[in-house]
Amino acid sequence: MTEQRLLFVCLGNICRSPAAEGVFLHLLAREGLEQQFVVDSAGTGGWHVGNPADRRMRAAAERRGIHLPSRARQIETADLHRFDRILTMDDDNLRAVQALARGLDRQPHQPKVPMARIEPITRYCGRFQVRDVPDPYYGGEAGFEQVLDLLEDACFGLLQELRRG
Repeated sequence: MTEQRLLFVCLGNICRSPAAEGVFLHLLAREGLEQQFVVDSAGTGGWHVGNPADRRMRAAAERRGIHLPSRARQIETADLHRFDRILTMDDDNLRAVQALARGLDRQPHQPKVPMARIEPITRYCGRFQVRDVPDPYYGGEAGFEQVLDLLEDACFGLLQELRRG
């Protein structure tokens, strides 16, 4: 398997996308596949740049033995070429990343460089039938647990898909 480069994207990059990054890294470590992937996360907005993941999300993840190492950053146009896949948490994130990609397509005199495949992470869910990973930011503890359940399911399915090639 050649190295795969994955970027998980949500709104502020402090809850869902750093959790997806952490869950995926946890799965890779469990399978001994860390060297075959580059994994990162970003937000469509820049409000939390430089901050660690939300403390409630970190606590929920730690209870499952999952570490969330990332610091928030905003997605940039270079990410569209730097990563093989950009996996979004909801329809708003998907539309924002697709709009960023359309902006690149309209740039004259740009060399054609392969662009990331942009898709919703929930496409890879096996146990859950959901369209979006809901934002738990304004809710209670159960919301963070629900997000982790969805992301564990989706990330497992994603890894299986990538291993099949």
